[in-house]
Amino acid sequence: MSIFDRLWGGGRKTAPQPKATTPAALSAEDSDAPGSVDRRVRPRKNACKGTKALIIDDSPTVVAALRKVLRSAGYQTREALDAEHGLTLMEQEVPDLVFLDIILPGMNGFGALRAIRKNPSTQHVPVIMISGNEHATEQFYANRIGADDFMKKPFSRYEIFARIENLLDPELVPRRKMDGAEAASHSTGHISPVP
Repeated sequence: MSIFDRLWGGGRKTAPQPKATTPAALSAEDSDAPGSVDRRVRPRKNACKGTKALIIDDSPTVVAALRKVLRSAGYQTREALDAEHGLTLMEQEVPDLVFLDIILPGMNGFGALRAIRKNPSTQHVPVIMISGNEHATEQFYANRIGADDFMKKPFSRYEIFARIENLLDPELVPRRKMDGAEAASHSTGHISPVP
């Protein structure tokens, strides 16, 4: 069940599955294999409290879902329903992480991402692109214009934190994962152009 279904009560209730009674299934339940640990009890590496996340999405439902999930984990959030407002918010206060929808009114997410990467004060901020449009997903992978990760709508709470966990440094701060050429130009102070 997705986070959207849980938030808005639209999820279907499913009957609990009966426990397996075959010897093979019982031994699998008792296994200490890493895959057998329920994801809800597995320790999760999370960003440090107070991490600032900016959510840019034209869907109030998506914004509300992300806000609720992130704030429940101690994040500070700011929200924008279009790219222009989101870029203005970034100029006022640079966030630690951005969730950016691809399909937006006015400037789309690709244009906003280009602007983020061209601005020296925001080019280091990790960006997770989000979209429910299959064509936009294909375009994202084709263009490779500087996003750090991608989530397809609808997404779950687990997926949100799994994407964030992939970006955390040893101090539990979200950081961009740069390739060799980008890291070299970043360390020398030269900004590599964004296509």
